[in-house]
Amino acid sequence: MKISSDQTLKLDSWGGRTRPGAFEADWLADPLSRTALVDRALLARADKILFIAHLALGDFTYLQSCFAAFARAFPHVKIHLWVDERRRTNRAADWPHLKKYALYDWLAECPYIAKVYNETYSPALYKASLQEAQRHDYPIVVSLAVLDRHKYASMARKISPHGFVVGQKKRVRPYDLPKHLIYRKLDAFIPAYNAASHPDQHISDIYADWFTQLFGITIPPVARYPVLSIPERWMDYAHDQFTAWGFGGAKAVFLNAYSKSVERSWPLERVIELIRTMRQDAAWRDAGFIVNVVPEDLARARALFAGQDLARTHLFSAEDNFFQLPAILSLCKLIVSVETAVMHLANAVHVPVIALMRQKNPEWAPIDKRNSTVITVARRDDWVDRIGVDEVMAALARQTV
Repeated sequence: MKISSDQTLKLDSWGGRTRPGAFEADWLADPLSRTALVDRALLARADKILFIAHLALGDFTYLQSCFAAFARAFPHVKIHLWVDERRRTNRAADWPHLKKYALYDWLAECPYIAKVYNETYSPALYKASLQEAQRHDYPIVVSLAVLDRHKYASMARKISPHGFVVGQKKRVRPYDLPKHLIYRKLDAFIPAYNAASHPDQHISDIYADWFTQLFGITIPPVARYPVLSIPERWMDYAHDQFTAWGFGGAKAVFLNAYSKSVERSWPLERVIELIRTMRQDAAWRDAGFIVNVVPEDLARARALFAGQDLARTHLFSAEDNFFQLPAILSLCKLIVSVETAVMHLANAVHVPVIALMRQKNPEWAPIDKRNSTVITVARRDDWVDRIGVDEVMAALARQTV
């Protein structure tokens, strides 16, 4: 099954240069091409390019349209992607979880990405991956890392000693000589962004602008919406799972309280309270509830929910494949999620979402405003757990599902 929309169709048909070599003939007539950081003559000669990023699922939800646009503009250039694992550790007990990062399943299905470096979760594997990347002798390396920008700039140059290297660059204090020296290794740079410098921009706009700066590619707003093709086997899985849960024709509500950071998470106890409160509303009395749980917290969640006697409530974790998650989401009538990938995937599968967010990163709000309701904490320094069940119920009362 392919989850698609008008945005998907327009992404496939918007006026990008799709003919191989087309950019060589007309780039001189394009002002954006003339000011791009990466010279078109270099791109014409290149057979591959390496992008370096510390990607989360939410990042790729919006960056995918940029990679797709690059592939359309320069079809002869193979895209290689280094996914850096910032939780890299010597602890062998952590490796199975890090190795199963859901993003890798999604990347494996992307036809425009030729190679992924996805074994960077241990120091030894990181070193081996670094050596493999060096052997590729990349003519162009682009770091999209927004954390520790100087470290990734240094890493990019280490991978490609003689190639054209671009990275993110943050303003450096005059006395910070080491960072100044590192940034001098870059051939070009993208200035760092923050919410204050881009007050009216969505993260998809910021990412699209990066690719305009880098390559002179224009990605129209309609092409920045997240799209997702779910393999048929995982849609079959989702339908079978709904049958096993006994949902039948009942509404299904997906609840996600997990984020990688504690300040963006909701307590599971609050999820239980929300389910009980929604059950008191006639509109949701017979609904089925799916509670998302990250694999490493399943044991604790099962113990917590075991004594709650919550009918038609089931814990869920995408333990086998990333696509289990969007397949389940696509069958739901409502999604309630803290500010993490789930709320962006809700937009990709066109299911209404209530997003619980802090004030600090408004650029990361769901892009589809028509299908999204955002509840923001009262004060800038508040964590998401300051949002109460009563606020979610008030948002539900204003929503027609």
